[in-house]
Amino acid sequence: GLMGVGKSRARVYVEHDTQVTFADVAGIDDVKGELTEIVSFLKNKAWYARLGAHVPKGTLLVGPPGTGKTLVAKAIAGEAAVPFFSISGSEFVEMFVGVGAARVRDLFDQARQAAPCIIFIDELDALGKMRGVGSFGGNDEKEQTLNQLLAELDGFDPREGVVLLAATNRPEVLDPALLRAGRFDRQILIDRPDRKGRLAILKVHLHKIIYKNDLDCERIAEITPGLTGADLANLVNEAAIVATRRSSQWVELQDFTAAVERLVAGIERKGSVLRSDERQVVAYHEMGHALAASSLPAMDPVHKVSIIPRAAGSLGYTLQRPTDDRYLISTQMLRDRLVVLMAGRAAEHLVFGQVSTGAADDLGRATDIARQLVTRFGMSPVLGQAVLERQQAGYLGDSLLRQERKDYSEQTAREIDLAVRGLLEEAYGRARALLEQRRDDLDAGARLLLAKETITPEEFPALQSQANEPATYVLVDATK
Repeated sequence: GLMGVGKSRARVYVEHDTQVTFADVAGIDDVKGELTEIVSFLKNKAWYARLGAHVPKGTLLVGPPGTGKTLVAKAIAGEAAVPFFSISGSEFVEMFVGVGAARVRDLFDQARQAAPCIIFIDELDALGKMRGVGSFGGNDEKEQTLNQLLAELDGFDPREGVVLLAATNRPEVLDPALLRAGRFDRQILIDRPDRKGRLAILKVHLHKIIYKNDLDCERIAEITPGLTGADLANLVNEAAIVATRRSSQWVELQDFTAAVERLVAGIERKGSVLRSDERQVVAYHEMGHALAASSLPAMDPVHKVSIIPRAAGSLGYTLQRPTDDRYLISTQMLRDRLVVLMAGRAAEHLVFGQVSTGAADDLGRATDIARQLVTRFGMSPVLGQAVLERQQAGYLGDSLLRQERKDYSEQTAREIDLAVRGLLEEAYGRARALLEQRRDDLDAGARLLLAKETITPEEFPALQSQANEPATYVLVDATK
């Protein structure tokens, strides 16, 4: 009823309820050391106290969605064998003024009585958002709740054995007062796993399915760069579904590659029928991308080309597979990427003398890359090494705070537009020259695609990586 409105809604798990330990957390070995320290403090306070050390008051887990922040918090509680108070930041916010603050007080009171224990606040950004950002009143309910949380953090003694953990994927919107030392003393980044991490995560999830003994887990880890722990769990399940659908006894590598394609490109729409002239345009378009990618040594190898429409809205797709994780991208790689993106339209123009709307997505992505080359990476010979635009966005990309800072004149803005256009025209010219040189491969590949709908480099060797870009090119206007 109304009398219980100020009570904390935290779910309390005793250690055996979490059923999660560090054995279930894979792929983040470097972070585990930091977290093991928290567990050892809860189990052995005297060992730390002998030198006057105390556990950090609060530890903030930061990282993109799906990387395992909540799982890590549960594992700490499971390992430490202490009560685990779990609550989401949004559960503090209510329509009644003062309720959120009362819930914060109640949560910390409960935790003190149950010490040693762990308090875990998930989605901290719902509660700890910077004051004055996105609030319509000068002192709204969220601000009262945040002020109460700050007061509680100052008031509680870490020697009591209460450890505060919180998780967010938007650290940039948190109030600076919340992040200062003495409140959240530590920030631990839990990032997307690298290849070694993905392999470890896959091995954890593979126990849940029946798979072929000679399954190449290394290969699966190779073809899934950028996927988070949650994505990989979903991938294993999707692969099992694909194998079940074809009435197989076990899950094989082909099921995983099909599952990756579903995640990346969407579900195949085999029922949708394109007109024959449209299929021909799509076949040349995709073969243009594929041949450009195979001709530029900086590009990832082509794995598959298809003209089967996908649920994601694409009429066909060219799938490239990276050979390794990449942390730095050179100017040459970005410029070559522009060539690959423009090659679809270049193939259409070369063969049919006109272009279609099929390249709209390619052009959008190419424009974004060209703009970043000029304004963010300082790679334009015209504008030099100045960073002209800074994105104030977080891990999630689009937030209310996402606004480009424009610290430049109208004249510079015009120069940026011209530089971006120059990069795109250069990429289009290179793509066109490359496809003119490989016209026979383009025609043969398109014919094979129309016949088979999906082809691999094994079926069409011209798709295998080979450096043979022409030395010169001319600028061509594709709009005519």
